[in-house]
Amino acid sequence: MSVNKKRLQTYLYSFVGIAAMAVILIIVNLLFRSSNIRFDGTADKLYTLSEGTVKTLKKLDKNVNIRFYYSKDAAQMPVGLKSYASRVEDLLKEYRRHAGKRIQITKLNPKPDSDAEDSANIDGVIGQSTDMFGADDRIYLGLAITCAGNTQAIPFLSPEREMLLEYDLTRAIIGVTNPKKNKVGILSAMQVFGGIDNPMMMMQGQGGMKPAWFIVSELKKEYDVVEVSMDAAAIASDIDVMLVLHPKDIGDATMFALDQFVLRGGRLIAFLDPLCMADMQNQQQMQMQYTPPPSSTIVPLLNAWGIHFDVDRVIVDRANSTAIRRSAQGGTEQMPTVLSLTRDNVAADDPVTAQLSSIMVLNAGMFTGDPAEGLTKTTLLKSSDDSQMIEKFMAQRSGEDMLRSFRSDEKAKDIAIRLTGNFKTAYPDGPPPPAPKEGEDAAPPPAPPEGGWLQASTRPGAVVLVADADILYDAFCVRQSSIFGQKFAQPLNHNLALAQNLVENMAGDSALFAIRSRGGTARPFTRVRAMEIAAAERYQAQINKLEAEVQDIQREINDLQRKRNPGEKELLSSEQREILAKFRRKEAEAKKDLKEVRKQLRQDIDSLENNIMLANIALMPALVIIGGITLAIIKRKRSARQ
Repeated sequence: MSVNKKRLQTYLYSFVGIAAMAVILIIVNLLFRSSNIRFDGTADKLYTLSEGTVKTLKKLDKNVNIRFYYSKDAAQMPVGLKSYASRVEDLLKEYRRHAGKRIQITKLNPKPDSDAEDSANIDGVIGQSTDMFGADDRIYLGLAITCAGNTQAIPFLSPEREMLLEYDLTRAIIGVTNPKKNKVGILSAMQVFGGIDNPMMMMQGQGGMKPAWFIVSELKKEYDVVEVSMDAAAIASDIDVMLVLHPKDIGDATMFALDQFVLRGGRLIAFLDPLCMADMQNQQQMQMQYTPPPSSTIVPLLNAWGIHFDVDRVIVDRANSTAIRRSAQGGTEQMPTVLSLTRDNVAADDPVTAQLSSIMVLNAGMFTGDPAEGLTKTTLLKSSDDSQMIEKFMAQRSGEDMLRSFRSDEKAKDIAIRLTGNFKTAYPDGPPPPAPKEGEDAAPPPAPPEGGWLQASTRPGAVVLVADADILYDAFCVRQSSIFGQKFAQPLNHNLALAQNLVENMAGDSALFAIRSRGGTARPFTRVRAMEIAAAERYQAQINKLEAEVQDIQREINDLQRKRNPGEKELLSSEQREILAKFRRKEAEAKKDLKEVRKQLRQDIDSLENNIMLANIALMPALVIIGGITLAIIKRKRSARQ
């Protein structure tokens, strides 16, 4: 009887303990539900907002409504998009947590023929058709951000842009709270806005008008674009971004204007070039005599910023060389001064370049030096470390000649950089005097501008420097065609996307500079991939050895065939047959070795996969069982002592 009573008490105490624990957990949850204490243990801080986003949300003075369109009940919604939608919702909660009442989040489920679907279409959120259920069935996964009647939409949230989700959302919030069409000024020594192709031939009834560069036409679709003269003495105060493209022979007065533009908070994007092929082609069309290869730089400004740009040398990059067609000899050759940059050469954590994987530069220069005090440098594009610098007159040799004399200095070169922070003037003594005309004495220093000139930044600014101007020349970034009189342009690479991203980024709020691209949730099996690469290298060594043996044997057979005596009828002599038999034995041995390597590789990968599967499936239950057994043993020992 006492034993049964004791068991009943044990069960009762256990039940009461579980109930008490549940009540405690509920009370704790209610007490701390409004608390903002969180811990992000992910490697890439997936659930932590960037500093720039937090600052943007903290200074919101207008109410922002975010409508989240998600077809959560749609049977045809892929599982991957459902998981991604959950991550988007988690991120929106973080925005709401930091912004408080300034951000309202509305979740809508756009079912067919519903008010939510009509709202999505009005907001510009696009439904995606599915092949499985026909074109009439659409799924929605997008955002619409509204403030004071201004709306910006993210039509479809693609998992491929997960790394830029925070950047896109913050940029949209800034866009609706500060609606304004930015003004972009373009300054160039080339006819980027179009113009007369060749004035002399035009007078003879030949030639024609050159169209504007494609990048100019594209920027005009989104911004108020104006042309700034190469001899401009000032930059208009309403220009937000200056795009300087190959400023060859730029004057001191214009350089001073750019200096003051940056100091007052303007954003500058400068495409400099040690050897501009686009300008060289234009010179050849305009005049017959030879002129030195054109280069461009802004030395006084670079010196003030602590940056050096060498206009006498270009980058030779063996790892990123491009195969180009040879017009005269035919075929192709590797040109190490024409660089095809990939993901390995771009800043993967910067929103400007995170999605770019194919950028082509021609005869690019290099930026060196440490930024001046108060400035921060970010490298956006770089060469591989299998590169060197050569004199630019040597860059006009054939690719084969350059590779023959190639000697890598094993250092990556900065091709594009961004400087942010507080700049100082390159002209501490005031505006430079104008250059004297021929036959005249030096002009006296000009009178100081009304109100004086700026010695340092009035607010943090930003400058992007790119060591190649050909990157935006139409022939190197787009393929244009005409069908039935309609012109079409197809990008050849991501060169245009780079320029558009730069302008978009620089035209935005300075908080966008502090937003890095977020890490993805996918976690590839890097150890498995490393094992496969190592095995592939072993395979390649075996294959190279086998191919070398084949070539040696074939060479011996050819020699024997040439030495065959006249009148011999057999195609292969006994000596040749013996050599062939020897080759087949070696070939069989090599194939056997390859088979063993593959077998070992498969065993290693299978072992690793099995261990991971065991850890995922069996580890936690095993820990629970061990914990339970341990508690049971402890409890039994206590009972025995009693």
